[in-house]
Amino acid sequence: MSVQKELKEPIYYGDPAATGGISVFAQEFDELFSYDGDDLGVTYTPASSAFCLWAPTAQEAAVVLYGSWHEAAGDILPMIRDVRGTWRLSVAGNLEGKFYTYRVRIGEQWNEAADPYARAVGVNGDRAAILDLRKTDPQRWTEDKPPLANPVDAVIYELHLRDLSVHPASGIAHKGQYLGLAEEGTRGPDGILTGLDHISDLGVTHVQLLPIYDYSTESVDETKLDQPHYNWGYDPKNFNAPEGSYATDPYDPALRIRELKTMIQTLHDRGLRVIMDVVYNHVYDGYLVNFTKLVPGYYLRYKQNGSLSNGSGCGNDVASERIMMTRFIVESVLYWAQEYHIDGFRFDLMGLLDIETMQEIRRRLDEIDPSLMTIGEGWILDTELPAERLASQSNADALPGIGQFNDGFRDAVKGNIFRYEEPGFIGGKTGLEQAVKTGITGGVVYGQSMGAFADEPQQCVNFVECHDNHTLWDKIVISTKGESDERRRGMHRLASAMVMTSQGIPFLHAGQEFMRTKDGVENSFKSPVEINRMDWERAAAHVEDIAYMKQLIALRQAHPAFRLRSAEEIRAQLMFEKTPAGAIAYTLRDHAGGDPALHLYVLYNSNTAEVSLDVPQLGEWSILFGEDLVSKLAGGRLTAKGIGMVVLAVQQ
Repeated sequence: MSVQKELKEPIYYGDPAATGGISVFAQEFDELFSYDGDDLGVTYTPASSAFCLWAPTAQEAAVVLYGSWHEAAGDILPMIRDVRGTWRLSVAGNLEGKFYTYRVRIGEQWNEAADPYARAVGVNGDRAAILDLRKTDPQRWTEDKPPLANPVDAVIYELHLRDLSVHPASGIAHKGQYLGLAEEGTRGPDGILTGLDHISDLGVTHVQLLPIYDYSTESVDETKLDQPHYNWGYDPKNFNAPEGSYATDPYDPALRIRELKTMIQTLHDRGLRVIMDVVYNHVYDGYLVNFTKLVPGYYLRYKQNGSLSNGSGCGNDVASERIMMTRFIVESVLYWAQEYHIDGFRFDLMGLLDIETMQEIRRRLDEIDPSLMTIGEGWILDTELPAERLASQSNADALPGIGQFNDGFRDAVKGNIFRYEEPGFIGGKTGLEQAVKTGITGGVVYGQSMGAFADEPQQCVNFVECHDNHTLWDKIVISTKGESDERRRGMHRLASAMVMTSQGIPFLHAGQEFMRTKDGVENSFKSPVEINRMDWERAAAHVEDIAYMKQLIALRQAHPAFRLRSAEEIRAQLMFEKTPAGAIAYTLRDHAGGDPALHLYVLYNSNTAEVSLDVPQLGEWSILFGEDLVSKLAGGRLTAKGIGMVVLAVQQ
C-alpha cells in the first residue's frame, strides 16, 4: 500500500461552477446529487453502448475510447451533463472488445480513471473493457446450488487460490490459477488427494476464497507473471472485475471472467458453495484510486485536518455511510451474487463499515436467496464515524443474520495472537475456561456470567486459524518451547476438535488439517510463495491428521446437537459438567437418533496426565469419538489419558 500523505490544511473538494459551492462533505451534497438510476457504467448492445458516469464535482467529462489495452492515445468523446451529477454518452456501433476510461475536469485539473462500475478490465485494471457478459458464461452455467438449511450447517474452508496449486508436488496443471481449483483427479506424493479432490473429500461445505476481485498492480503486476509474485490481495482496485493474475491470459478481459465462472460451477457440481472475501472498508491508494480521481473527497473518510482516516491501517477508510458509497457496496455484492453465483461474503474489517450498509446488504441478499451467507471481521476500530454506527461486535444486536469472527474464543483456545509465547487452554494455561465456554455456546448469552456478542449462534464464527497471524501449528510451537511434537500434535487436534464441536459456524484455514506451517512467519501477505503455499509433501506425512479432521467434520454433520439453531435451544440442551483443572466437559441432548433422544457427553482435556471424571447417570455410555484417549469407562466414571477430545453417547 502507498504511504498515507498527511495534509496540513483541510481540502475543499467542491467546485462552485459544478456544485453551487456545496462541498462533498456536506449533507446537502447527497440530498442534491445522489442518483438512484440503474444505468451507471456502460450498457452494451451490438448496436450501441451507453455510458453513464456519476461525477457531480466535474466541470467537464468525457469517455476515452481505446482500441486495445496498450494503445497510447484514445478517442476523446465528450459527455453531456444530466440530472443529479450524472454525465451521459451514447455511441453507435458495436464496441465489443474496446477499452475505455473516463476523463473529468476538476477545477483546472484533468483526471483520467477507469470506470468504478467496470465489470471487465484489461491487464492490471487500468482500463475498463466493453463485453457481452453472456459470452463469458461457461457452456453449462446454472444457478443450482448445493443445499444449505442453516448457516450453522456450514463448514468453511478458507483458501488462497495460488496457495492451493503452486507446490511442485500438487499434481495440478493450472498452478496458481482459477482453473487449478477446477481440476479433478489430481494426486500428490504417495498418491494422496490434492486440490479440489482433497477439499471435497474432507467434507467441508464452503470454500472461502481470499480476494479474487482485481487488486493493485503494486501487489501483483499482471504483465510480469513470469517473475516471482505473491500477495493476499487486500488492496482493491476494481471491485466488480476478477483479478487477472489467476487467469491463463490476463490480457483477455473475457477469459478471466469465464475461467472464474467455470471454477465456481465446478465447485457447485462437487457439492461445495463459494464464499468471496470482499474488502469494501478501504481502497489500494486513497489518492490514486478511480473514486478519488472522479469525485475527489466523496468516497473516503477524512479527519478534521484534511488527512485520510486510517482505521484500516492501510492508509484510508471508505465512507460507507455516504449514499453513493453505500449504494456502490450493496450493488457490488449483489452483482457478484447474481452474475457469478457467489454463495456468501466475508467482509474484511467489517467493523469499519456502517450498520445501515450491512443491514441493507443482508436485506437485499435475503430477497435473492436467504441461504447466502454473510460473515465478517467485527473488530472495534478507530475511524471517523461514531462507534455506535459501526458494524462491530459491540453492535451485533443490530446485525441479525451476519456472523462475526469470535476472536475471544480463538485467543482462549490457542493463546493471544499478539503475545506470541503465551499459550492458551490447549497449552495448559489456566483461567481461560469461561472464555472457551463462550465459544462452545456460540457466543450467546448463557446464564448470568457467560455470553459474548451473539444473539443467535448464526452470528458466531468460531476459528483458531486463518490467513492472518501465525498458523495454529506455528503458534503452538512458539508458545510451547521444549515440548515434543507429539504433544503439540495432540494440542493441535484438540483445538480443531473444539472448533468443530462448538455451536455457531465453524471455520477452518486451508492446510489446518495437516498442521500447516509458514515457518514461523506471522504476517505472510507478501511473503514468497514458498512460505505461503500448501505443502502437499507435508500433507502426505500427515495423512492420519487429515483423516482426523474428516472424522471431526463427519461427527458434526451426523449430530444436530452440534448445530443448534437458536440461543434458546443452546440454553435448554447444553449443560456444563464438573471437571478437574485443565478440562471442560458438557452434555448435549441430540435428536439424531430420533425418539428416545441421544445424549452426548463432550470432554476437552488439555492435561497430559490421566484425568478421571463423573459422567451423568443417564444410562450406559458408549464411546462415540476419541476411543484412543479412553483408559476406562465404567461405573459412571470416565478416565481419559492425554490431550484431546472424547465424545460419549447414550440413548435415553
